[in-house]
Amino acid sequence: MAERTLAKERGFILYEDALAGHAGDEWFSARHWARRRSLRGGAQGGRGDTWIITGTDGDWVLRHYRRGGWAAKLTADYYAWAGLERSRPWREWRLLYSLYKEGLPVPQPLAARVQRHGLVYRGDLITRWIPDSRSLASRLQVYDIEQLPWYAVGACLRRFHDAGVQHGDLNAHNILIDADERVFLIDFDKSRRRAPAFGWQKANLHRLWRSLHKLAPASLIEDQAWIGLLEGYRSRG
Repeated sequence: MAERTLAKERGFILYEDALAGHAGDEWFSARHWARRRSLRGGAQGGRGDTWIITGTDGDWVLRHYRRGGWAAKLTADYYAWAGLERSRPWREWRLLYSLYKEGLPVPQPLAARVQRHGLVYRGDLITRWIPDSRSLASRLQVYDIEQLPWYAVGACLRRFHDAGVQHGDLNAHNILIDADERVFLIDFDKSRRRAPAFGWQKANLHRLWRSLHKLAPASLIEDQAWIGLLEGYRSRG
């Protein structure tokens, strides 16, 4: 695998050159894929406007970056320009690219785009679809809590922490489980690599703990889910 960067009239595209001989702005247009009858609707977890599309070599996930929280009241999808390498699509693509090459369970990054408008920019990211997967949050709605692979979730999280990966929004929507009970993490916007340390790792897990408490009764989380998750986490995968 190798990456290529294309300079476009209004910005830049970063992509995996094994996909095709070129990449274009049409890849990042939901309307383009809808006209080709290749738009399949909303995708797994994550933030922003997200679609599943049938790309040039299988199913992809296209995500348009959108702001959340109080910042969304000021602008829906524009971010301050501080250089291409510091843009959110570039940083997420490069982090995913390194994690994927190391064999960590993340979606393969395919392409990223930045469209600059003076002092601001908009962004998009394309990753490969993880087949037959659902978010942990959605599985909590249809499965008994004890049926979920909490040990595997904990073991997966430990792999990332041992690799120094601090997920920027570790919650039940950004953990995927496929039909073979394999666990993946998605949505690495605002994530980073740093030296493993107890403090940030504990805070990362606590963020997930708060997310789970919003989705299921606290007694079940404490008595079943969290105990199994911590057993897996302490196993070191």
